[in-house]
Formats: sequence, C-alpha cells, structure tokens
Amino acid sequence: MKAQRDIRPLTPTRSLETSASSVERFERAGIMRSFAPISPARSGSQSRKHHGKSVNYTRIASALVAIAWAAAVAFGTSRLWTYESTPGSPARPPIAWPADSHVVPQSGLPTLVLFAHPHCPCSRATVGELAKLMTDCRGKLTATVLVLRPQGVKEGWERTDLWNSAAAIPGVSVVSDAAGTESRRFGAVTSGQVLLFAADGRLLFSGGITESRGHSGDNAGRSAVAALVLGTGRAAQPASAPVYGCPLFNTSSSCPTEGTPACHKN
Repeated sequence: MKAQRDIRPLTPTRSLETSASSVERFERAGIMRSFAPISPARSGSQSRKHHGKSVNYTRIASALVAIAWAAAVAFGTSRLWTYESTPGSPARPPIAWPADSHVVPQSGLPTLVLFAHPHCPCSRATVGELAKLMTDCRGKLTATVLVLRPQGVKEGWERTDLWNSAAAIPGVSVVSDAAGTESRRFGAVTSGQVLLFAADGRLLFSGGITESRGHSGDNAGRSAVAALVLGTGRAAQPASAPVYGCPLFNTSSSCPTEGTPACHKN
C-alpha cells in the first residue's frame, strides 16, 4: 500500500513570497516598468511640454502669416508704384499745326491742345494741372481739350466729369473728338497728351503735364509749358516730357478706372 503524500495547503506567507519573487523577476526583465503608473510630477511635466510646443507652433504660424502679409503688401506697393511711374506712348506730332485740322487756333496767342480719354482717371490730374497752367498764363494762352468719342458709342458717352471739369476752366474749350480723328491727325495716342503750338503754328512742346499717373503737383512738363508761354524759357527744338495716361486707341491695353486696373475699351 502506497504511502499517502503529505498534502499541505499553500500558506498565505508562501503565496506572498512567491508573488513578490515573481514581481522581482518581471522587474528585472523590464516587463513591469512599462506598466508602472505615471507620477503626478511626471504627468505635469509632460503637460507643460505639450503646452509649450503648442505655444511655439502658434507663434511660428503667426510669424509666417505676418511675413506673408508683409510680402503681399510690398509686392502690391511695388506693382502700383511701377504702374504709376510708367509713362504711356509719346505722341508723334507734326512740327507745325496741321492744315486739315477742324480745330482753329486763336490768332496771336500760343495754343495748347490736350487729348483725353473721358473714362481715364489718370487724366483728372492732367485737367487739374491744366487749370493751374491757365491761371499762371492768364490772357497769354488759349487751350482746347479734345475728348475722345470712339466710333460706335452713343452720343454723350464722352461727357463725363472729366469733360465738365475741363469746361469749367476759363480760357479752355472742350470739343468731342469723334472716332479720334483729331487725335490721329495730331499724332496723339495717350490720354493726357499735351501739345503746345506757337502763335505762328510751330510746335513748341509735346508731352505730359503730370509727374506720374494720376498725381498732381509741380512737374517738369507744366513748368516747361509755362516758361515757353511766359517767355522765360526758350527751346531750339520742341521741348518734351513723359506723358502719363491711358491708351487712346489700343483696345488690347488696359487703363485703370475708379478703383480698378482696367479702363473702358474703345
């Protein structure tokens, strides 16, 4: 008969010892470390790190937006300055008053002829400079403003505020230039073009009387015209200055209207 084994229940002390030894073995193997709870101090540190990263990202994004905005403003300003300072095509006028012109110059006085597109905002400054010029040369200069009326548009299309402003200047007559016949006769291709003829019909000046597109103020063109009319300046050949304005005839070109970079096409 087999001897019975002495079976004894596992005591709690032994169970705890076994568990403790198991934990020690797991810790030595690096297993329990991955399950170790995160201490409050460590958790707060990580939270601060994440918050710091978030703040840094926000600052970087704000800086990038500011840089992009500054670049856009600089680019727009540069484009605007380039546009305003770029002159239009100069006229190729005859050296004397064209005999076939329907515009009759006043006898005994120099005659100024201004060619204008009625929807060109650049030419408003030119009309303003003409008003100053007529005041400075009062009684010694006569002027005619030829306002373009393209073929195919209704009558009165050319009677804009530019027409009215020019007509209000003493000593200035405003005439509709139907189909641009007179402009072509005088060789003008840009709105704002000014031609000055002596009393004997000789060409004295060809150019503009503004410093840039749409800008009023002292400028070489107006000064040259005033000097020639008042006799304080002499020129062996016609004086000239850049002309700033919209194309009179080139429908593929653009010219700014109020607040936009494109003018009404002819």
